[in-house]
Amino acid sequence: MSRIGKKPVSVPQGVTASVDGQTVAAKGPKGELKFVVNDEVLVKLEDGKIKVDPRDQSKTARSKWGMSRSQIVNILEGVKTGFEKRLEINGVGYRAAMQGKNLQLALGYSHEVVYQTPQGVTISVPKPTEIVVSGIDKQVVGQVAAEIRGFRGPEPYKGKGVKYADEKIVRKEGKKK
Repeated sequence: MSRIGKKPVSVPQGVTASVDGQTVAAKGPKGELKFVVNDEVLVKLEDGKIKVDPRDQSKTARSKWGMSRSQIVNILEGVKTGFEKRLEINGVGYRAAMQGKNLQLALGYSHEVVYQTPQGVTISVPKPTEIVVSGIDKQVVGQVAAEIRGFRGPEPYKGKGVKYADEKIVRKEGKKK
């Protein structure tokens, strides 16, 4: 049984939520998001709380129960405060800069990597070695951060590359004589 699915989701102040069939819509100061809940899960809005229940006790319904509640929590938090991922760049000559709406990265390749910012996401570069990805959709923000990190992931010997700000790199010892 899902323990996270049992807790009702309270709608935060300043956010309006509505349930229309299987669609949960939330509107807040940051924007508007919708999530279509799987057919094996029931969704109800009762006195300012969204209640999620499985339709039956099948394994698939129970597995989608907690995930649906987590997705609803994420859209409510996203329209209220938004999400942010910070990336750090380590390495000599490695840097980032914004060129219009595109992110330009110098990561030790013979060419500069240009990443086009998708819609609904804001990328800022406060320092040449720091990138901040922010937006209201948690999944999209995480995907953009993962794609930027994927251009040159951190390597274990010197720690060069793009890494998350809270990520710890397990360092390896080099060759010995």
